[in-house]
Amino acid sequence: MAAAARLLLRSSGVKSSFSGLPGSVHGSLGITLLRLSPDCTTRPTIQRRHAAHFTYHPDPVPSQYGATQKMNLFQSITSALDNTLSSDPTAVIFGEDVAFGGVFRCTVGLRDKYGKDRVFNTPLCEQGIVGFGIGVAAAGATAVAEIQFADYIFPAFDQIVNEAAKYRYRSGNMFDCGNLTIRAPWGCVGHGSLYHSQSPEAFFAHCPGIKIVVPRGPVQAKGLLLSCIADQNPCIFFEPKILYRAAVEQVPTEAYSIPLSQAEILQEGSDVTMIAWGTQVHVMREVASMAQEKLGVSCEVIDLRTILPWDKDTICKSVVKTGRLLISHEAPVTGGFAAEISSAVQEECFLNLEAPITRVCGYDTPFPHIFEPFYIPDKWKCFDAVKRMINY
Repeated sequence: MAAAARLLLRSSGVKSSFSGLPGSVHGSLGITLLRLSPDCTTRPTIQRRHAAHFTYHPDPVPSQYGATQKMNLFQSITSALDNTLSSDPTAVIFGEDVAFGGVFRCTVGLRDKYGKDRVFNTPLCEQGIVGFGIGVAAAGATAVAEIQFADYIFPAFDQIVNEAAKYRYRSGNMFDCGNLTIRAPWGCVGHGSLYHSQSPEAFFAHCPGIKIVVPRGPVQAKGLLLSCIADQNPCIFFEPKILYRAAVEQVPTEAYSIPLSQAEILQEGSDVTMIAWGTQVHVMREVASMAQEKLGVSCEVIDLRTILPWDKDTICKSVVKTGRLLISHEAPVTGGFAAEISSAVQEECFLNLEAPITRVCGYDTPFPHIFEPFYIPDKWKCFDAVKRMINY
């Protein structure tokens, strides 16, 4: 599938490489436009448009977890999986192509270190991958399943929603598959189009019995992934693929955990509360700086981190203080998780609101191809929303 997608992208004239995502700390997205030359020959004149999607903001170096090492996001995932395999003899990692390291290299070296019985490839069948993981976890082992792209998680939807999420409930707590963690690369990259840029977290947020987590960078990714693996509920861990190489931080080498279902206030403010997760957190940070510089508006930036169960208390306390709420995510606006946050905050904080709650999200269309940078809820769209809220 990935090979076919790469071929499709190349045939349309767009530069792309799933294994070579942006390597700098600036997420630059490129479009290649093909135009006929003036004499109307078939040789095109190539123009390139570049859209600045975000500037990566690394977390401070953590001091509470011991020695650190410079890692990008995919290396921090590898480190978390290495810690798990080392400490838990029952742990197994499986999925399409994970034995040689995976499309994004998140499992590189693990098969050689721990053996083919603990890190192994599966057939190209997402339903089978998750079904197998449920059985492994139900038998008492620790199962870490990889879905090669979050866009391909839908064939496993029934296994996740009807089996994994309900296993404990339907057996009266006699059986469970809480040792199952499902990893998947997630979110847009600027050229992934309709099958490699989706953010499907809202589909699963409607289902009790699973937890959904999205990190913003390497330090968060390792700590949250280890928390998901240790949690006694099945978890879906979505990894922002554009950050695999673009995000670089000093990450602790030993195992550590970051609590689930606790949002983090990254920047305190008094005028507007801004909520995001994953890549969009860095867009919000940039918008907060723009709002302060250009408008004199103080923004409170919150990383939700866990989509389900989400931290309503932290969000509502912030909105009570600021009186305004902006929520942004890459997924389409209708039925996106921003709608659930908006509804809950309206119920809890109605009398504290100074302006309507605003959502800046993707459009209600499939992810486009060459127009993907226009689809993204970038800093300019979010900045315009802040201006409208302040002037309401």
